[in-house]
Amino acid sequence: MNEELSGKLENESQSDNAALQKIKVDIHRQLLEVLDLNEAQRIPLEQLHEECSRRVDALLTARQYPLSGPEKQRLLREVMDEVFGFGPLEVFLRDPLVSDILVNGPSQIYIEKRGQLESTDVTFMDEKHLMRIIHRIGANVGRRIDESMPMLDARLPDGSRVNAIIPPLALDGPMVSIRRFGTTPIDIHRLLELDSLTEDMAYFMEACVQCRMNILISGGTGTGKTTFLNALSRWIPAGERVVTIEDAAELQIQRRHVVRLETRPPNIEGEGTITQRDLVRNSLRMRPDRIIVGEVRGAETLDMLQAMNTGHEGSMTTVHANSPRDALRRLENMVLMSGINYPMRAIREQLSSAMDVLIHLKRMTGGKRKVVSIVEITAMEGDTICLHDLFQFKQTGVDDQGHANGHFEACGVRPLLLERLHAKGVQVPNELFKRRILTGAGSNDGDR
Repeated sequence: MNEELSGKLENESQSDNAALQKIKVDIHRQLLEVLDLNEAQRIPLEQLHEECSRRVDALLTARQYPLSGPEKQRLLREVMDEVFGFGPLEVFLRDPLVSDILVNGPSQIYIEKRGQLESTDVTFMDEKHLMRIIHRIGANVGRRIDESMPMLDARLPDGSRVNAIIPPLALDGPMVSIRRFGTTPIDIHRLLELDSLTEDMAYFMEACVQCRMNILISGGTGTGKTTFLNALSRWIPAGERVVTIEDAAELQIQRRHVVRLETRPPNIEGEGTITQRDLVRNSLRMRPDRIIVGEVRGAETLDMLQAMNTGHEGSMTTVHANSPRDALRRLENMVLMSGINYPMRAIREQLSSAMDVLIHLKRMTGGKRKVVSIVEITAMEGDTICLHDLFQFKQTGVDDQGHANGHFEACGVRPLLLERLHAKGVQVPNELFKRRILTGAGSNDGDR
């Protein structure tokens, strides 16, 4: 009996949603008929929003649609989202707790909140509706997506990263993945509150950034590499010129003197491509103090390493990898993608010379992101790059809420770069690296 009642209520809800969708389409079409789009472009956005809101309200009253007050407000908001925003996705883009939006075709949308993935009852009307939103996203950043180029990397006005892929590559309809960063960048203080690292680790990272150490941030998908890079940028001295290079601009560097560069895909004739490697080479002629590559993916790795070795100290980048050692192997492979037949030992020597510190991030059980390892990259020993663990996170179990339990610890290794920090006037005490469990953020166990 309860199952029958539940099924009946679900069918009624679906029927109500379908009726609201039909009314929304009708009102949207009528609004475009009465709205002078040429005139609308000359009206201030707030005034245009108020005018559209007034006309939608008049259309609802004139057609005498049988809607309650809340339904009328919901419909008005959805129509305005269709006109000014990204349709059904706007309700999630307004929610600061939503970190990922995953669209698997027009009738299936998932979101991630607090590290947990959940299904939603929000849908698009059909594939055409979803494609219209995808085209709008691409048009906002001057990029296109169609059968000849069925993949899109773009960004939203708030800096969120968007990837879309459409048929014939996507077999079940258009797919959209949105990684949100929020309008307010997360700084180190917020990361400390979230138990992503401890104050001792943050103190050491601040010294490394200010003293122009070259930093590599590694981690898997969704571990917070870009967020952490943005947070580190706050410590770059104000007088330095920073050049950022990205496939789709998403960095929110917390400095004023920043030059932002973005790659360009090929045009409809398949020409005009500007790659990250082209931009890295060009940036060397722009008098940068630091070069920040959002993520190294290919041949630009070689140019990035050469820049780090030839006077652009303090540069930073990120790379996808499952461990610090894997991160270095990936860099080696990407250098080989440049087409230059370097001996592997020469590549490793350049890597060990260019990179100073490697920070590895991980998404723990339960969804929390943590700095699980801070490693110093030192010299070569034979054919192997030496890595010295300075700080790490040790997981000891899982709590009642399904989140990883554990503690941060200093590994007892005094970094070789400490002398370079002291030479630049930053005094980092040796006691910071004494082997111990670090108290404070992220420490769930007591001292030894």
